[in-house]
Amino acid sequence: MRTLAVVLVAFAALTACSSGDQPSKTPESSKPSSAPKPSSNAAAASLDPCKLLPAAAVSKALFLDNLQAVAGPVQDNAANGGKARSCEYQLNGKAAGALAVTRYEGRQAKPADMVASIKKAKVGAQDVAGFPDGAVFYVDEQKTATLASAELVSGTPVLVNYTGPAKMTAEQMAPLVKAALDAS
Repeated sequence: MRTLAVVLVAFAALTACSSGDQPSKTPESSKPSSAPKPSSNAAAASLDPCKLLPAAAVSKALFLDNLQAVAGPVQDNAANGGKARSCEYQLNGKAAGALAVTRYEGRQAKPADMVASIKKAKVGAQDVAGFPDGAVFYVDEQKTATLASAELVSGTPVLVNYTGPAKMTAEQMAPLVKAALDAS
C-alpha cells in the first residue's frame, strides 16, 4: 500500500504537466503572478518535501498524533523534464497521505498555466481559492484526493501537490500545500 501511494503521488506530479498542452514559452508578462524566490538554482534543486512539510504539521492538520515522515523514491521523467521527490506521512506504518514536489528545470512555464493544465486533464477538478497562481483539487479513479498548486522557485517552475484518501477535502489539504509552498 505504501509503495502504491508513493508511486501514485509521483506519477500524478510527473504527468500533471505533460498533457497535450505546452506551457507558454514566452517571457513572463509585466504583471507578475509569482515572483521567483531570490536565491540560486540550488534552491529549486534541493527541495525536500519532508522538510517543506514536517510530519508535525500534517499531524496537526489531520488531527492525528505521531505521524512519521518517510522519504519516497526519486521519480524523474526525461520526457517532460520533471524531477519529483515525495514524502509519505504514515501512522503506524499505514499511509495517511503524501506530498510531492516536482521541479521542471530548463522549462519556461507559468505556474497558473501549470495549474490550468492539471484542471483540464483531471475530470471533475475544481479550483481552490487562496493561492496566488491558483490551485486545483480532484479525486481520481484510484480513490485518492489531490490538491496541487505551482510556483517559481529561483526561476524554475515547481509543482507541489498533496495526495491523501478520497475522504480528504480541499479545506483539509489547502493548509498543507500552502505550508509547503511558503517553505520552498
